[in-house]
Amino acid sequence: MFGLDITIVAIIALAALAAGALGYGLLFSRIETEKKSESRVNRVKAAETDQNKVKAARERMQEMTKRRKSVQDSLKELEKKQQERHKKASPNLKAKISQAGLSVTPVRFTLMGAAFGLFMMLASLVAGAPLLIAAGVFVIAGLGFPRWALNFMVKRRMNKFLEEFPNSLDVMVRSIKSGLPLTDALRLIAAEGQDPVKSEFRRVVESQQMGLSVPEACQRMYNYIPLQEVNFFSIVIAIQSQAGGNLSEALGNLSRVLRERRKMKAKISAMSMEAKASAAIIGALPLIVMLLVYLTSPAYMMVLFTDPRGHFILGASAVWMSIGVLVMRNMINFDI
Repeated sequence: MFGLDITIVAIIALAALAAGALGYGLLFSRIETEKKSESRVNRVKAAETDQNKVKAARERMQEMTKRRKSVQDSLKELEKKQQERHKKASPNLKAKISQAGLSVTPVRFTLMGAAFGLFMMLASLVAGAPLLIAAGVFVIAGLGFPRWALNFMVKRRMNKFLEEFPNSLDVMVRSIKSGLPLTDALRLIAAEGQDPVKSEFRRVVESQQMGLSVPEACQRMYNYIPLQEVNFFSIVIAIQSQAGGNLSEALGNLSRVLRERRKMKAKISAMSMEAKASAAIIGALPLIVMLLVYLTSPAYMMVLFTDPRGHFILGASAVWMSIGVLVMRNMINFDI
């Protein structure tokens, strides 16, 4: 009975296996066709997805290219306008006085220089100098010395501005990152900054209150502070207003560039200090020798001041010494 059951079960199993094999054989082609169709559909979908990704990436690249080209065109246009404006705007006495941070008028400054020159001329006449030398003293003291002093004050104020300007940019970056708009950041520098940056940003804020836009007000700053750093700042503000972008990142990069420029200037100044000292010694050596010879043998040196030929020699020597000093100055001065 047990053997019969096993035989029946085996027959049933073999019959089922045969039926399954027969069904698989009949349906194999259909199953393979469905698998190939599904695989083909998946490949088509993947290809469409890849094409969409490629298309999206291409569109992003085109958008970035257009944006970069727009920024470049804006930068070229701004540089061209500023170059034309700077060529037309020659620095006059009023601009120099404003750049020096003085509150006097050009007429008053000229009168003060003339009064100082007249005083020095009278002092030279009282000391016994000839009229021609007294007239030269008047020209030097009345016209040359005030302009030299004005240029010295302008340069000193520019250096102070460069020392404080990167710190002010850092304050603006932190203000913008904290959520303040650009106008409020400018007002913050105008109220809490250090001079001369404080006074220049106050002038920018006042220009805004008069109706000028922020880029135009920043561009006007170059008229009072004629530095490349200020020009960079106005260009960054103008490009951001036209093309958009992350202003805090742009100002942060500008601040870093200005600090690097300052470090480079300090390094060049330190490296050229030996050449400057040598130039100063070479330039002062003839005057020192003349003074020593005058102190030891006054009669020997007075011939240069009493004889007309001595006057000619002194004039020619002064011209050649001036040329030599200018040449040495140009050789040891570097612009960054």
